[in-house]
Amino acid sequence: MMKVTLLAYTPDPERTVAAAAKLCYSPSSIDTVLDGLTDEKTAAFLDRLADYGHESPIEHVSFTFGIEGVSRSLLAQITRHRIASYSVQSQRYVSENSFEFVTPPEIDAIPEAREEFLQAMEDCQKHYNRLAEILTQKHTETLMAQGKDEKSAAFAARKQANEDARFVLPNACDTKLICTFNARSLKNFFAHRCCNRAQWEIRALAVEMLRLVKGVAPHLFAHAGPPCLNGPCPEGKMTCGRMAEIRESFARLEAGE
Repeated sequence: MMKVTLLAYTPDPERTVAAAAKLCYSPSSIDTVLDGLTDEKTAAFLDRLADYGHESPIEHVSFTFGIEGVSRSLLAQITRHRIASYSVQSQRYVSENSFEFVTPPEIDAIPEAREEFLQAMEDCQKHYNRLAEILTQKHTETLMAQGKDEKSAAFAARKQANEDARFVLPNACDTKLICTFNARSLKNFFAHRCCNRAQWEIRALAVEMLRLVKGVAPHLFAHAGPPCLNGPCPEGKMTCGRMAEIRESFARLEAGE
């Protein structure tokens, strides 16, 4: 099951952004730039930035998430958002001899499809374990012939075996990652991935990430989400046609429901 945790973020993120914005538009010095930034004035600066489309000040704050219970398919999608930092649990250094996997809801809802899927996962596990066993034995023998003792050879051999055995693992294979976005990049991520046309898994992730950051920086992310929240749908003929429903859904998110 997907689990998302907001691990860390820039302290006082909205005031930090407001200070950067204030510096752009006033003669303030660095020593005085934070002076007078009440909650009301901070919110006013953030609203003004949104109205102007001036986004560079929001790059000064970042948010770090811990994500688990997601598929390698999702990993391939989220890492396309390049202005972010990612640390991912390795399939080379971490054995997958009993891997967890994500089952798509559409497959899980049909008994015949679910049975086929579970059999495929079982087959992948069996082939992975067998390949790891064969390769570990071969690499251990080679390393011992090169002068390593048996214990050291076996340890190194398992890592070598994993890096090739993992080629049979499915996109459904569970993974864990930590990622950090600055707020501007994060808003871009939300615009693309909260959209109904995004794939179901990464959309669920994006909506949960948005819920978490709204809890600590509500003004900063007041307009975040799919583009249709703030104007017409940009998808043209590819639109989902559910704008009213989406706006209602994100209004509930905004209200903390």
